[in-house]
Order: sequence, then structure tokens, then C-alpha cells
Amino acid sequence: MTKPDWLARLENPWKQNPWFESVAVAQQRARRRLPQPVYGALVAGSERGQSLSANEAAFTELGFAPHVAGQRPERTKDRTVWGQRLSLPVLISPTGVQAVHPDGEVAVARAAASRGTIMGLSNFASKSVEEVTATGATTFFQMYWTGDRDVMVQRMQRAHDAGAVGLIATLDWSFSTGRDWGSPEIPERVDLKTMVRMAPQVATRPRWLYQFGRAGQIPDLTAPNLAAPGQDKGPTFFGAYYEWMTTTPPTWDDVAWMREQWTQISGGRPFVLKGVCRIDDALRAVDAGVAGISISNHGGNNLDGTPAPLRMVAPICETVGHQVEVVMDGGVRRGSDVVKALALGARAVMIGRAYLWGLAANGEAGVGNVLDVIGSGIDSALLGLGLSSVDELTPESIEVPDGFHRSLGQPSRATGE
Repeated sequence: MTKPDWLARLENPWKQNPWFESVAVAQQRARRRLPQPVYGALVAGSERGQSLSANEAAFTELGFAPHVAGQRPERTKDRTVWGQRLSLPVLISPTGVQAVHPDGEVAVARAAASRGTIMGLSNFASKSVEEVTATGATTFFQMYWTGDRDVMVQRMQRAHDAGAVGLIATLDWSFSTGRDWGSPEIPERVDLKTMVRMAPQVATRPRWLYQFGRAGQIPDLTAPNLAAPGQDKGPTFFGAYYEWMTTTPPTWDDVAWMREQWTQISGGRPFVLKGVCRIDDALRAVDAGVAGISISNHGGNNLDGTPAPLRMVAPICETVGHQVEVVMDGGVRRGSDVVKALALGARAVMIGRAYLWGLAANGEAGVGNVLDVIGSGIDSALLGLGLSSVDELTPESIEVPDGFHRSLGQPSRATGE
């Protein structure tokens, strides 16, 4: 039976060509598909948005000097990161409650598995760690420092039992969430009363609502990976957020304890610390025994005014890159951005908003599309530079202006501290 035109447009508003050629187009489609509060939650940074805009702008200050002839006919993007051989040095960064699509993190994990890269899963995710690892994705489970120590050990054990191959501890959060342009409304839970109240906003995006209805779901704002043993439902997003805010912030001894617990549970699988911006913190992370660090300012959603992570890659990698594997995240939108970060010393990059826009635009296929677009951009940059592999990238591959780098927390030469 032929589908009515209105139903066909709901299922495939871009007719027979849902593929997009850039992350920017994915963002445009996400904006057209998502209700404004949902889209606003994806794009906005904290306070004035200074760090958010700086993250992308930093990439524009670096340039290339391409060759006109003699380029390599074959190029490879594969690289080993945190013990995993990947098809491209682009990792899925953990992000919470992916209610932009009914399949959420499961769709993202399937795309990551099909493209041969790491899936980072937040413990604030809308899908359980068991559902995500069942996709076959190489999964690194991410945890915040929330709850008491027994609770944290229980969550580590659950992630390990489900098949997580690594743990990411995210500690960069100052609760600077106020936004100068206003924060989007995120309901405590999606019940009948909430749906009636927000109906005018949702009604303007029928395709988004139709997706959930077709899947027999309503957007789920609970966090199943924070559920207590024996419980099916985790706390709401705000319940999880409250637990986080009321947990005493960790010390470096706590970081070392967390790493030790994961090592005992997992038999030595990688422990990664996310959110490092300072050289002295990177050195302390090495002392705590981490296998890797991610240079990050929480995508501009932490302390506004923190410099772009790209500016901190070279100073941190020069200090600890020979001891731990360093990745960065923040502002990556294209393959050439990846190449610039790798040339400065990063082992790989992590992406967040980019794949969420792909997920909103076209589900699993949209996330795969984003990874393909970025991978193609890496290949194009290598071609222009006359290189055959991402392993050949060095600082000489790019043009870096004077004053570009930021060496925060540089230990004093006089004291060594």
C-alpha cells in the first residue's frame, strides 16, 4: 500500500536523500526537527558562551600549507587509542540523556561500532549500559564523582559486568549553568501534565513527536545507569543532577582511589580522566595512575572563560604525552579540525554536539553520516599535506601563529611545583 504524502514526509522529510555533506547541514536539520527547548539544550554554553564560541574559533587560527604535486595515493586514518585499534581517531564523547531520538545512545553505539571507533556512554544516559554494549560497540563507561564510595563501586562493577572496556571519569564541573540568553526548559519528567503544558512547542515539530510515537515511547529523562541494584528505573535527570551537586568534590586522592577500584574490578582496563585544562593537573593525573586524559572545558558548559582545549593541546602533550595518551574535545566540526589537533600532539579527538545533530537529523544513519563526513575530511587534509597516515602529522604540518598556545598551571622552574 502506498503511504500518504503527509506520512512519507514525516518519515523522510528530505525525500530520498537524507544524507548530508557537512556537520553544519546536520545542525540545520536538527534545528528544523527538534522542539526549541530540546535544540537549545544542545547548542548553548554556560553564561555568556565565551568558551563555547572560543572552542570553534581556535581552529580557524591554524592553517595548512598544501602541496600541489607528489601527494600520496593511499592514506590511512587508523590509530590505536587507549588500547583499542580504531578506524579513525574520532571518539564518541559521553553526553547525557539523548532524548533527541527514541533510539538515543543505542543508535549512536551502533554507528560507532559500524565505523570502528569508541563509544563513550554517560552514566546520565537515557539507555542502559547493558543495551549499549549489546550493540557490539567498544564502550567506555563515563562516571561523575557522585554518591558515596559504595555506590560508585557498584556502578563500576555493573559497567564492567556489562562489557565496558574502559572507564572515563569526568570531573570538570562548576555548576555555572546560567545562560545570558536564558536556559531552555527541561522538565523533571515527561508525564501527561508536562505534555499538555509543552504541547504548543512540541506541536511545531511533528516529525520529532512522530518518531517517538512510532517507537511507542515518550522522551525518557531518567538515568537508568544510576538505578540502585534491583531497581528498573533510575532517578530523573534532576535527581541525578542533585546527587552530583550534593556530593563533596573529589580530591586527587579520590581520583587515585577511583582508578584503583576500576583497576581491581576490571583487571587493569584503561582509566581516563576527562576535563583537564592545566599542566599541573595533567601531572597530578599521571601521578594518580591514569592511562589517558581528555583536554576539555566540557564543551563550553563548565566555567565560562576557560580557553579553548585546542590551545592547551601542545603544552600538555609536551609535558605528559610520553606517559599517557592524550585526546581533546571541544569545537570539532570537520576532518581538518581533527588533523590540526593531531598535529599538535593529540592522540585523537572526541565529538559531542556534532554526532547529536546527526542523531537528531537521521538517527543511527545520521551519526554514521557525521563520522563519515569527518573521516573524509581527515583524508582530504592528509592528501593536501602529502601524508599517507595520521601518524605522520607533526607541528610542522600546520601553521601556528605566535601566542596561540595556553600553558595554564605551568610548574615553576624554580620550585619544580
